[in-house]
Amino acid sequence: MTDLIVEADGGSRGNPGIAGAGALVRDPQGEVLAAAAVPLGRRASNNVAEYTGLIEGLKLAREINPDAYVEVRMDSKLVVEQMSGRWKIKHEDMKRLAQEASQILSPMQVTYTWIPRDENGDADRLSNEAMDASAADTEWDPAVSAIQPG
Repeated sequence: MTDLIVEADGGSRGNPGIAGAGALVRDPQGEVLAAAAVPLGRRASNNVAEYTGLIEGLKLAREINPDAYVEVRMDSKLVVEQMSGRWKIKHEDMKRLAQEASQILSPMQVTYTWIPRDENGDADRLSNEAMDASAADTEWDPAVSAIQPG
């Protein structure tokens, strides 16, 4: 049974380039409970941004309910397959980020589901807000976000 749903995304304009990550947490009825966007500066890869979105989403879920069963939904096949244990992680940066993600909540509490990009629009909007903040050398302002909790 899923208690919380994390939707996460990340992107890089240039790969590596201006990067950002976004994540949100929904309850099973679909209401947004929390959202975050993380500017990653002017030189990060798309994969680092995707993993950062996952990490931020898991942290948000832990803040809401550290005992929750969480379904993570992402359009990154790489992250979903690596975190599910079906694909090996070869790159050292990805190993470090995957290790960090796996320690936020017990792996027994988290499942990973790949979703098509067009079903990940809210997380994509947050990652774009984060990239815009990176490009402007500013912090993300949740007050002006397109995605608002509850």
